[in-house]
Amino acid sequence: MLRNLHHTVNLFDTATTALFLGFLTACARGGGGSEHRLVYYESYDPRSLDPALSTDVPTGEMVTLLFDGLTQFDPDGRLLPALSDRWTADQRGQRYQFHLRPGVTFHDGRPLVAADVKRALLRVLNPQTRSGRVWPLLPIVGAADFADGRARDVRGIEVLGDTAVAFRLTEPLAVFPKFLAMPVAAIVPSSPPADLGQQPVGTGPWRFVEWQHDDYLRFAANSTYWDGNPRSESLTVRIVPEPLTRAAEFLAGRLSVAEIPFGETAKWEREHAAWLKRKPALRAIYVALNNRRGPLRDPRVRRALNHAVDVPEILRTVWSSRGVAAAGSIPPALGGSDPGRKPYLHDTATARRLLREAGMGGGFEVQLWRSGTNVELGRVAQAIQAQLAAVGVRVEIVSRDASSMREAVRKGDTDMAVLDWWADYPDADNFLYPLFSSASFGPGGNYSFYSDPVTDSLILAARRTVDQEAREALYRRIDNRVFDAAPWIYLWFPVDLWAAQPALDGWDVPVIFNGQRWTKVRVAADR
Repeated sequence: MLRNLHHTVNLFDTATTALFLGFLTACARGGGGSEHRLVYYESYDPRSLDPALSTDVPTGEMVTLLFDGLTQFDPDGRLLPALSDRWTADQRGQRYQFHLRPGVTFHDGRPLVAADVKRALLRVLNPQTRSGRVWPLLPIVGAADFADGRARDVRGIEVLGDTAVAFRLTEPLAVFPKFLAMPVAAIVPSSPPADLGQQPVGTGPWRFVEWQHDDYLRFAANSTYWDGNPRSESLTVRIVPEPLTRAAEFLAGRLSVAEIPFGETAKWEREHAAWLKRKPALRAIYVALNNRRGPLRDPRVRRALNHAVDVPEILRTVWSSRGVAAAGSIPPALGGSDPGRKPYLHDTATARRLLREAGMGGGFEVQLWRSGTNVELGRVAQAIQAQLAAVGVRVEIVSRDASSMREAVRKGDTDMAVLDWWADYPDADNFLYPLFSSASFGPGGNYSFYSDPVTDSLILAARRTVDQEAREALYRRIDNRVFDAAPWIYLWFPVDLWAAQPALDGWDVPVIFNGQRWTKVRVAADR
């Protein structure tokens, strides 16, 4: 059943009308089927096509097709120039100057100028926009006051003629250019359409054509794109909520790519191995242990829980071996991870000894929260419950809808919660500052309420360190210290498994959700 279905074809000017007719012609040349067109999917309808409202993955992915930021990520998570073709930073990493790429135009023909950059970012910060995701811009001097309605301008954004923009930050921040690659920092025209979320106008590689809500979105190639024309004329994004339905649609040739359902892993590896693509994800699966509640305040208890859980067994039986056991919070693909560090060894004798040392030799009762809508993580919770029982820890599983669980975790009302953390930007900082800084308690991402002044100071030092090698050395030091304190039950880093149609050329699994723009992808007719 389609919900909130209404037709929104973007025919707001003559140029776009011609674009839409061209799209229809292209479809006709392809026989009306999917075999000659690119067809992607989302699991639910995007919230909007407005960058300022990109608080979820479907919205962020669609914004990435239509808009550009000053910087961008490639499928492997590397930071690349985008609307800015180069930038410089002072020695402290507190002032950045971005130079705009010449000759860039918006989809409606307007040229991009530096004033557009400032106005777009002010629009995100404006309380009336109700963005819900302003934090990537808050390091800028004056941004917090503007977002709170206490200032009329952001002093830290300086327009330098038509061709450059400078940012002054409240403190040094080496990863700031990565913040500007996030969808919320994408640039919109200075006077955007009132219904930008439904009729988007950007500079991106794809132009908006049509959105049938809860059914599909259609895009056409931007023939004037600054980075060259996309290799395909059109891209359709369908809304397909169910994993098994997506797999069936892929096998029927109606999707270009599809993520393999966990329960189908062995079958696809056996029957369609040549179609499969694997890539380590920038994502962590873990159990947050509330470091402020009951026995979990004691690091010996937290280490005992880690030793009591047989991670390789759960990874094999529940996650179809699609992951790497975690020996820290930083995924192996990121600089700053330590490949020599070993995960907690499954050892129930050690777990019992640590519990006795902590005065918990008789065990204790604890609640483990899980989202009732995530089947795989629900099975993980059940496996952990059974394994902790073997060392006398009696676990009650609390199942709630995702929203209720999130609220309880953020308020610190849970003992333990099985969670996953997806990277917002591909840097180890994103797996340390939000997850373990005491400045990030609750809504900021530190759901374990782990607090350590030394860790806080090291994280701050890493954020201020411009030299990449020195910063990564700090990341490893932080990760090692936190791992020893065991604020989590460390589970695994997933490995994504996707299938691509044999005729698809140029597509790769992105490690970051906004790293695949489909510009290098085409269907090779001769395959």
